[in-house]
Amino acid sequence: MRLRSRARRGGFRHMPFRKAIVREPGEGFRRCISTHPMRHTVDVARAKVQHATYVKTLEDLGLEVLRLEKADGLPDSCFVEDTAVVRGGRALLCRPSEEARRDEVTAIEPVLSEMLAAKRASEPATIEGGDVLHLRDRLVCGLTRRTNREGARQMADWLGVKVDVVVAPAMMHLKSHASYIRDGTILVTKALAGEPAFANEDRLVVPDGEEYAANVLSVNGAVVMPAGFPGTKELLERAGVAVIALEMTEFPKCDGAMTCLSILL
Repeated sequence: MRLRSRARRGGFRHMPFRKAIVREPGEGFRRCISTHPMRHTVDVARAKVQHATYVKTLEDLGLEVLRLEKADGLPDSCFVEDTAVVRGGRALLCRPSEEARRDEVTAIEPVLSEMLAAKRASEPATIEGGDVLHLRDRLVCGLTRRTNREGARQMADWLGVKVDVVVAPAMMHLKSHASYIRDGTILVTKALAGEPAFANEDRLVVPDGEEYAANVLSVNGAVVMPAGFPGTKELLERAGVAVIALEMTEFPKCDGAMTCLSILL
């Protein structure tokens, strides 16, 4: 299903991404913070193979991949997206809601500080990159189980960009339900299809039963999505999108998805 925007759009376009920051799953990946009923079945070796394929795909799409050192003692550390939000030459170093995840930010801080002006979010803010959707000239931030209003405020102040919020306290992350496809078009679940913050975007609505596929990674003319969701794949292709489908069986067991595994620069 496709819902059309109510607004006409200008000619702004995102510049191509040049770099990606990633972190291989550690040996402790199976101890991830997760509500998924199959978490106990996580196959760490298979997750590593799937992650390597993901990284190779980013390289094939023209990105220089910066690899953070693997952290066996930080089970969720492969989900680097949650550690920082980058926009316009600045980076907000996030403050994850789970205290056990806050050490993940330490590894990425020097990497980003070499390239950008970086600042840490401070208490009482909680904010994770999985709640921040980048659109043409604004960010949309979910106020969810992981990100609070103070986190959104600190992000807006530091990055100097307009931030619209979606109040969704039952959601884990906004981007579990919404992804950027191209300027003027997003992919959403039915839960966000009527969200006022997205009224000026064309919305491609994933079919029932394929909600996991609402999280996709748009990079340099292609959209990388999880394999096994034919309805969503057809929806994207009918919209003229070049789709790359990758096996992602182990990451949803740890409440992770496609965008979680990288920060694009």
